[in-house]
Amino acid sequence: MTAGDATGSQTPLKDEDGSQLWLRYASPGRAAKSYRRIVRQIHVDGSSATSGIIRDELHAAIASMLGRAVLRNQNGFQAGALLVGTPTHSAWVRDLNWMGDLRAVGDEGYLIRSSTIANHRVTVIAANTETGALYGTFHFLRLMQTGQPIGRLDIAERPSLQVRLMNHWDNLNGTIERGYAGRSLWQWNELPEKLNARYTDYARACASVGINGAVINNVNADVRVLSPEYLRKAAALADLWRPFGVRMYLSANFAAPVRLGGLSTADPLDRKVADWWKAKADEIYGLIPDFGGFLVKANSEGQPGPKTYGRTHAQGANVLADALAPHKGMVMWRAFVYDEDVDPDRAKRAYLEFTRLDGQFRPNVAVQVKNGPIDFQPREPFHPLFGAMKQTPVIAEIQATQEYLGQAKHLVYLGTMWKEFLDSDTCAEGRGSTVAKVLAGQVHPSRITGMVSVTNPGLDANWCGHHFSQSNWYAFGRLAWNPELSAAEIAGEWTRMTFTNDEKAVAAIRDMMMSSRETFVDYTMPLGLHHLIGGDHYAPMPWNDRAPRADWTATYYHQASADGIGFDRTRSGNGAVEQYRPPVCELFDDIERCPEKYLLWFHRCGWDYRMKSGRTLWEELCAKYFAGAQQAAEMRDRWQSLHRIIDARRHGEVAKRLAIQVADSAAWRDRILEYFGR
Repeated sequence: MTAGDATGSQTPLKDEDGSQLWLRYASPGRAAKSYRRIVRQIHVDGSSATSGIIRDELHAAIASMLGRAVLRNQNGFQAGALLVGTPTHSAWVRDLNWMGDLRAVGDEGYLIRSSTIANHRVTVIAANTETGALYGTFHFLRLMQTGQPIGRLDIAERPSLQVRLMNHWDNLNGTIERGYAGRSLWQWNELPEKLNARYTDYARACASVGINGAVINNVNADVRVLSPEYLRKAAALADLWRPFGVRMYLSANFAAPVRLGGLSTADPLDRKVADWWKAKADEIYGLIPDFGGFLVKANSEGQPGPKTYGRTHAQGANVLADALAPHKGMVMWRAFVYDEDVDPDRAKRAYLEFTRLDGQFRPNVAVQVKNGPIDFQPREPFHPLFGAMKQTPVIAEIQATQEYLGQAKHLVYLGTMWKEFLDSDTCAEGRGSTVAKVLAGQVHPSRITGMVSVTNPGLDANWCGHHFSQSNWYAFGRLAWNPELSAAEIAGEWTRMTFTNDEKAVAAIRDMMMSSRETFVDYTMPLGLHHLIGGDHYAPMPWNDRAPRADWTATYYHQASADGIGFDRTRSGNGAVEQYRPPVCELFDDIERCPEKYLLWFHRCGWDYRMKSGRTLWEELCAKYFAGAQQAAEMRDRWQSLHRIIDARRHGEVAKRLAIQVADSAAWRDRILEYFGR
């Protein structure tokens, strides 16, 4: 089997298992010739572990892409030198007189410029910190991997968001809640003595897209993770990740003072409880001096919390925040709460709980809000809490692990979904107040800005179960760094770095990715339908009317009957639409103007309701389900046409998943339409 690179030449393909993710450093094709003239020597100033990582990454990557090694650090520069450094460690960075521009990019940003030193044309990667220099290095290598021109560069980058975290739902027994790629990466029984090479590979992958931290345990937290035994294990990982700029965070169980500390209460206003948390924070920072902080799921789905003691979420968060504050740590308090006594509609409950607490949280607390008001559905309107909290930092929680989006069996690129979310206009302070601007503190000033992703890589060779699921890890990192990037641009980058620079193949794969989420929505839950599933969140179960809670059933949400379907959240219904600011509220409330993609989320409609297409609602639903299944089959066929361009192993593994997707899409179509057709 052979494949053509960008030059059209044919080279044998070697099977790959996906373990290198988007850091394969394959030949960029035609561009390699010019790169060899531009990059002849590498000079990295600094003797730290991070400098060593930069140096090793550059030499390995460029040698792999260009087919030959380049000169290592020399006393002098020559034409074609690639220089990496910071003002602290490098005299030539100081001599370039870029200090004003460097101040503008902050601690994590960088400059990449084509310049002249001692009459030699050189390429410079300069940053204020070595972590910034590492990010700049990966940016430069990304340009080479994707075949971009590097002869005349003038790049200045800084992250839009401060906090860019992986949220792992890993358990201490090695299982992963909503994990679809094998067992947990963290080998707790071997830590801290044995450090698996995969831990370094993980930190390197995160750093390559600007991810700067990880919460390594499940939000349904086992209290033992805060015990001395497990803190030493976490500290070993933190030490390994520190040179990559990846900080350690932990999910904390609110009842830890009782279950781990032996106290009689976890009441946040009890002095002994506060003292316990302060002592625990001191213990953690003694082991992990740059510990990032706690993520907390409280009073949600059986997890303990402050309401157990008649206290508020703010009071619960603040006792932990006070313990972390002397160490400059933070608390991420999840807004995923839906107590039935708050409101009959689950979609309204978090807004009601948290808006009344705005301004009551400590400065080092951020409320972590899912992108939509239910639970990572294939399509939801943005959560109304975005833009509603004027005095409290709000960070976004998205989910790359595809819990409700085909798990690791369906090809669903989520860059398009997240862009839809980030570009949504909250109108919190007038038009243009997008979610992205809210998160960046540009709508209401915010002490903490950020976005996190529930991303559950496991021990499978390709990390994510489905090769294309890697794209969602990648897209999260790129969007957390810069929410203004386009989903298509990110898909193109990932495709070139992961599979090939062949132009026709890149176009075909990018098109598959860009349409995949809409395809999934069409064959599962179109027109604003949501939660048509059972307990495993995978297969269609619109008939599901039995669960421990009514809001875990499907019938609670679709409310289908002989006279119609949909959840009436309008002003004349349960009023949920009023949690959005004008004119968003008016848009969603007006059945004639409400985007049809959200129609049944906000409106209850008769089966004969006339859609913009001229079809009745029932006819439109049928058309969506049939089109989605057809599009899944077309995606399978398009992938098959690439069998001479993608290596046989990965092509075959993806093809098997696509066959499952085609069969599943037909099953969704048939079961949903049969049920609603009654």
